[in-house]
Amino acid sequence: MSTPKQTVLLIGGTGAQGVPIVKALIPGDSYNETSLHSAFEGIDIAFVNLNGFAIGEKAEIYWGIRIFELAREHRVQHFIWGSLASSYKASGYQARFRTGHFDGKAKVADWISAQEIGERGMRWSVLTSCMYLETFAEMLAPAHETIDGGEVVVFKAPVGGGTPPFIYLEDLGKYARWMIENPQRSSGLNLRIATANVGWEEVARSFTEVTGKKAIFRDLSLDEYFASGIFGPADRKVGHSVGHDDDTLQTYRENFSGFWNTWREDVLKRTEKDFELMDEILPERVSSVGEWMRLTGYNGEKSNVLKDYADAGGKKPQ
Repeated sequence: MSTPKQTVLLIGGTGAQGVPIVKALIPGDSYNETSLHSAFEGIDIAFVNLNGFAIGEKAEIYWGIRIFELAREHRVQHFIWGSLASSYKASGYQARFRTGHFDGKAKVADWISAQEIGERGMRWSVLTSCMYLETFAEMLAPAHETIDGGEVVVFKAPVGGGTPPFIYLEDLGKYARWMIENPQRSSGLNLRIATANVGWEEVARSFTEVTGKKAIFRDLSLDEYFASGIFGPADRKVGHSVGHDDDTLQTYRENFSGFWNTWREDVLKRTEKDFELMDEILPERVSSVGEWMRLTGYNGEKSNVLKDYADAGGKKPQ
């Protein structure tokens, strides 16, 4: 017997996570109840990934919970939340790891994880992602410098010897599809995905192996990083679409200080158990930064991945 067709609603389909999921599955205003009620009519499965950079931590918590409630009201069968882990929580709430765009998603994931599954509730799953390998062609793109008379590709970040998890976006889409196609296994699961835990020395070494070009890693201090102007003014608030006068919003310096402290100190690495499950789910997955570079033809040049950067034509978001 053929499997009945199901209709999937994807909220966040224009972002870096959403685009590969749309490619693997399908194609209103995500923060308007009237639009959301209309969107949920006749929907079987919802994949929701909100833009915490645009709306800020407080609004993401509200809308993440409210969208779940609306999905349940409309008798959606399976709700999947696109999440990030909280280094603030994982560290025992040490202030130097507080990262608003992690914490909003993680708090919603914790709330969802307390909801019933079964006759009185709908199936839920959490897909916990991490940094995208594709950002090495955008925010983490290397510089080209002349050193000792020769051109050197220089990867720079305030990460020291940290080895944070990275994910190849096409594989992210495949994990989301697996969740949808295997509801009995994915229901109640928080799947922590990654291609690998990746250090910047490995990135530079792999780049040289793949391209034949000399590459090095240069560690930065946080002051050097923010002085580079990668985000524009460091005192600009995260949550630009809701106005900058909300005292709950972090500045970019506050948010990304927590972000880089997290990776420098390896607070959120993926475990052997995580990778064993990923290998079972997706045996053909990309499993190293070098493999990703070869597969995608990565050459260190810039391109647009994150929605805010793409909307600004590759310029820093205002």
